[in-house]
Amino acid sequence: PLALALGCAALAAQASNATKDEAQAMVKKGVAFIKANGADKGYASISDKAGPFIDRDLYLVVYGLDGKCLAHGANPKQIGRDLTDLTDVDGKYFVKERIALTKSKPAGFWQEYKFTNPVSKKVEPKVMYCEKLGDTAVCGGVYQ
Repeated sequence: PLALALGCAALAAQASNATKDEAQAMVKKGVAFIKANGADKGYASISDKAGPFIDRDLYLVVYGLDGKCLAHGANPKQIGRDLTDLTDVDGKYFVKERIALTKSKPAGFWQEYKFTNPVSKKVEPKVMYCEKLGDTAVCGGVYQ
């Protein structure tokens, strides 16, 4: 019975995670909001923990193509910092890779890496969807 209960709890937790479709839709919503309202208002809204761009474990981030974090829905301390040299637990330079992918695939792409889930507080595999907007990358990801 305990194993069954734990299995059900794990499934319930997994079911409450955002989906890839939701991440892609959130990025498109963020891009449209920035286009309609300008960068200052857009970045403030994306970085607002009570705002429309945070849903469970899904949040948006915006990076300049220089690696500087311009907006962050989960960690406002990152805003204004150059995160180019940030690595995941496997040593992958995911921000550097994200910037290169943004330049080569401006219509949008998926990127895999590992990151701390703000809900579970555990390092988990994550897949991030990004689209290029001007000289920035607007991204949102889901934990797998």
